[in-house]
Amino acid sequence: MISVKEARQLIYGNAIEAIKKNMSLYDAGNYVLAEDVYSPINVPPFHQSAMDGYAFRFLDWKKNEALAIVDEIQAGAIGTDDYEVNTAVRIYTGAPIPKNYDTVVMQEKVRVDGKQLFIEDEQIRQGLNVRLSGSQTEQGSLALKKGTVISPGVAGYLAGLGFQKVPVFSPPKVCIINTGKELTPPGNELTPGKIYESNSYSLNAALLETGIKPSNILWCDDNQVQLTQLIQHQLSNCDVLILSGGVSVGDYDFVDRALANCGATCIFHKVKQKPGKPLYFGKRNNTLVFGLPGNPAAVLTCFYEYIQPLLNKLMGREEENRKNIVLPLAAPYSKKAGLTHFLKGKLSGTEVLPLNGQESYLMNSFVVADCIIELEEDKSNFEKGDLVEVHLINKHN
Repeated sequence: MISVKEARQLIYGNAIEAIKKNMSLYDAGNYVLAEDVYSPINVPPFHQSAMDGYAFRFLDWKKNEALAIVDEIQAGAIGTDDYEVNTAVRIYTGAPIPKNYDTVVMQEKVRVDGKQLFIEDEQIRQGLNVRLSGSQTEQGSLALKKGTVISPGVAGYLAGLGFQKVPVFSPPKVCIINTGKELTPPGNELTPGKIYESNSYSLNAALLETGIKPSNILWCDDNQVQLTQLIQHQLSNCDVLILSGGVSVGDYDFVDRALANCGATCIFHKVKQKPGKPLYFGKRNNTLVFGLPGNPAAVLTCFYEYIQPLLNKLMGREEENRKNIVLPLAAPYSKKAGLTHFLKGKLSGTEVLPLNGQESYLMNSFVVADCIIELEEDKSNFEKGDLVEVHLINKHN
């Protein structure tokens, strides 16, 4: 049995290389840039009016004297490059500034008499209300670094540079297999001895929150032959395989044997932690395999502590991993030494509160949890105010 630290090191050390692909910007939200991006153009691409008003050459203007209005330029149109001196053009937000003009006065600060423009802006100055070409981004400059998450702002910025497709880290293909004769799908009648299957629902939601839609969600009875066949097929069709249930040492726990039958190498099986001590991690070729306990709270805890950080790494999101903070406990907590404890917690001001219902079969505390508290392996008694490591998990609470 290995420590939590060793387990994390082994998982990261066996991570496959992130896969790159070009993706439509419409579909790339929340993905991560796989390469540095350089701007192919100046933005704005030309000197541009910042508002509706009148463009003119500042040196032509004399207070209380009129400029002749000789043209109108809408956004998307262009004027000419040979307007005479002492002239102005009606211009609209986003329209290009004529070559020999340099200033825009807003329409609320002028008086127009026929084709005569009188400027009544006491604060007018040369260059006012003009967006200079390249003032946001210069052509050839580094626009975004590799590893940038494509947020709504980033998507709009890239589109403004002219990108329709961008290089991103492709999400790994993930398959879920649930095992257990006792499981009944929600919506069916619950017969004696059965429980509703819930692990696939929490794992699916956690994967979607991570930005991954599972390629398959499957169920298998506690039957070694059937499980071997199912695993064999999925190992060839996914990058990460997640199994829940059947990883302990009971007579009907077949996951480790079925994986061995399929040629998977066990990297570790059992971690000094609670919940989730029977955690299995292995590999066949480039496919990584996690065997999680069957208890639902243990499943979700192991996902947040081990699988989600790995998936973030595979998607180029290493800066998102281990969103750890250190906070004082809001209440005392005792445990036996020898195991790292992961507690469902709730942020409470500048403290963190261990929630009631820490048993591995209880999910109601996960409904309100927004973090997991990690209590170190060798310590038994934690007092109120003791500093502990906290892993943020819930984006919505």
